[in-house]
Amino acid sequence: MTNKPTIPSAGRYKLQYRGTECTNCGHPLDMSDKFCPNCSQANSTKKLSLKDFFDEFFSSIISYDSKLFNTLSVMLWRPGKITRDYINGKRVSYTNPFRFLLSLTIIYFLMMTVGGDFSGLDRINLDGNELNDIKVKEGILDITVKDEDADVQAILDSVPDLGFIANAIARKDSIMLADPNAHYDSIAQEGFLTRFFEKRELFGLLLDKEKIVGYTDLKPKYKIPDSRENQASFNVARSFSRVKKEPSAFITSSISRLPFAIFFFLPLFALFIWLAYIRKKYNYTDHLVFSFHNTSLLFILLIISYLIDSIFDIDSSWFFLLVFLIYLFIGMKRFYGQGIFKTSIKYVFLNMIFFILAMFSMLIFFAGNIFTF
Repeated sequence: MTNKPTIPSAGRYKLQYRGTECTNCGHPLDMSDKFCPNCSQANSTKKLSLKDFFDEFFSSIISYDSKLFNTLSVMLWRPGKITRDYINGKRVSYTNPFRFLLSLTIIYFLMMTVGGDFSGLDRINLDGNELNDIKVKEGILDITVKDEDADVQAILDSVPDLGFIANAIARKDSIMLADPNAHYDSIAQEGFLTRFFEKRELFGLLLDKEKIVGYTDLKPKYKIPDSRENQASFNVARSFSRVKKEPSAFITSSISRLPFAIFFFLPLFALFIWLAYIRKKYNYTDHLVFSFHNTSLLFILLIISYLIDSIFDIDSSWFFLLVFLIYLFIGMKRFYGQGIFKTSIKYVFLNMIFFILAMFSMLIFFAGNIFTF
């Protein structure tokens, strides 16, 4: 056969180590086959040595780096081309768009988690030790903070008279604490959602004021029956209590999970792209790949912006956002092949949808984190 590849003469692929049958799947091979055409297993009968192991490890890294460099090069300088190449079958030259975006989001949010300082949020905590005094004086809510927290004090002093709200809350809390069992019985006939959140409020108050540690403390101390609904309400109350006491830990935990929120709304966003270009020849997956590539570019620019801001102590986010918006318009025009007018209308529409879906997803995500923190 004249179409066989050139055989290397070194390493595990020397001719003396070639076999006539794949050691993995048993597919018949020629001595000139470097890899099995059926399963891609290397055609070598040589026992794997430590040197062979590390040679293959570093060769795979170099191969990935070449894909990464090619992906970055085309993505940065030729908007729309990488998606067109990928959906047309030229995929070995580029990294997988899903894995690439996932890697970038993890890197970016990891940088934010490690480099961010959210400890200041813990000082603005009405149940913490940073406040010297919280009380109602003549029907007016009076809050005093330490001298070094002058900014916080100024904000609190600027709040209008909220004494009537403080009195109402304090009165309700006192009633619940005076007889938790009576309050529990009074909400037993309410609808499920009302009952659930009323229980959450009661359990949260007991956690904060009565130093309840776990769900098992409720039954012996307050004779509250054991049920799945009560346990769920208690778990939510404990999560709310932790968020209130440790806001910085909550923010840090939420940021570390944000990459998964990205992949929640991108498939839905791709549906809107498909609707906007329904007359085009592309299917849903093609639009999804397009959204993955453009979102990857956004995170590349965010990472660059974060590094520049950290090094030079400036705010460059507006510049890189402008770069991305220009890039996105060019990418849409080139990939979908429509004129400036049609592209402009769909550009505005899809950006509005992207923003709405992103905000909605973040809202659901943070709400879910509050319930499970």
